[in-house]
Amino acid sequence: MITSRSNPLIKSLRRLSSDRRYREREGCFLVEGVHMVEEALSSGWPIRLILHTPAAAERAGFLWPKAREKNVPLVAVAEGLIDELAGTVTPQGIMALVEMPRGELAALLGAPPSLLVLVDGVQDPGNLGTIVRSAAAAGAQGVVLLPGTVDLYNPKTVRATMGALFHLPVVAAAEKEGVLVRLKEAGFAVVAGVPAGGEPLFALDLTLPVALAVGNEARGLSPEVLARSNFLATIPMPGRAESLNVAAAASIMLYEAVRQRARKC
Repeated sequence: MITSRSNPLIKSLRRLSSDRRYREREGCFLVEGVHMVEEALSSGWPIRLILHTPAAAERAGFLWPKAREKNVPLVAVAEGLIDELAGTVTPQGIMALVEMPRGELAALLGAPPSLLVLVDGVQDPGNLGTIVRSAAAAGAQGVVLLPGTVDLYNPKTVRATMGALFHLPVVAAAEKEGVLVRLKEAGFAVVAGVPAGGEPLFALDLTLPVALAVGNEARGLSPEVLARSNFLATIPMPGRAESLNVAAAASIMLYEAVRQRARKC
């Protein structure tokens, strides 16, 4: 059992939890908690190892057969060490080191899918995680992250997805213009969510192949995305609120698409 804070593995994991560049260089990230580790094991993603405390081995022992089937090493660590690595107030004593998939936009558009979410500069990890979770729940075929968006593998983002990131393709794009051009070539209409001045969301036809675009919490969508959008969509707000949280807005847009498609069937 690992008991020292100076253990090389513990040092590396501590850096993974706080340093995006290090995560990208190593090609892996941490997931925390029984549910998230279970989702990772069931997803088929490569898992390098599972860390657990002796107490967690009793609560999560039902995961061990699957881990052994996949030849995932089980590493016991002292309670205090795993608490240092965890990002939750009450850690469950179990974490997994998971490899990042190398998703490509070409693979996402090759199906072709008919419902995507385009995320442009969202900065809050909780917001991004919720958008991914809502997209998975709504049956979207994928999420595309444009440059300037918070890291999908930030520990807070990972937790907010509640395991959805293991079951939905999420592609981080290197630049905006190419993505927008390729969406158009693939037959997608880009529907840009704007707080005011757009067409009412419920009046647009979302049964066609669409990429629903949402932007930064403070600034909204970038000029490049707005210029390339086919439609500007505004969610009607008859109440007194001036705007919606970006994750809430994305969820409403997704489920309007779900509603329209269900009626068309």
